[in-house]
Amino acid sequence: MSDSAPYCDVLLAELKAEARRGALARRAAVDPAGKGEALAAVVLRDCPPPPGALVAAFWPMGPEIDVRPLLEALHARGQPLCLPVTPRRGQPLHFRRWQPGDPLAAGPMGTRQPAGGEEVTPDWLLVPLLAFDRAGRRLGYGGGYYDRTLAAWPHAVAIGVAYAAQEMHDPPGVPAGPTDVRLRRVATEQGVVNCAGAS
Repeated sequence: MSDSAPYCDVLLAELKAEARRGALARRAAVDPAGKGEALAAVVLRDCPPPPGALVAAFWPMGPEIDVRPLLEALHARGQPLCLPVTPRRGQPLHFRRWQPGDPLAAGPMGTRQPAGGEEVTPDWLLVPLLAFDRAGRRLGYGGGYYDRTLAAWPHAVAIGVAYAAQEMHDPPGVPAGPTDVRLRRVATEQGVVNCAGAS
């Protein structure tokens, strides 16, 4: 199926559900040992945020790649940080200022979010994902939170973070519709993937 071929909503939902099952299995097979530290080294070496930029990250959930070593390293460099607060469905994410050691509260769907803190608008976002491809298409968990957030902030820098094993190599890649925002780059423990199809 070509990149521009239209998907009907039902077919797209089925394709995404099938892709999620495969992505979850690939991620579950990854040995996470040392990969969070390797990811931090890659980001700091190859695509560090500019000094002073407010960086939005996320608290890793379950088997997601561990971004905490990167957050600790950014904080040590004086980088201001924030974490998302998940709103009701259909809304973009909100972000609150946070730094390592600040308390976290339970959020929806197993997330962890700042217990308090000033609401802010980030300049630079680390974006979680289940799968990605070289065209910049990202498969998330199905809530659409990051797509709505990135669409509202087109000038913010967004970098996906994942294990290298989460890349989908087989055509046609990650199933995506017109509201799915593409990423320009994805950082993994092995390096940074520059995505050719991002708009």
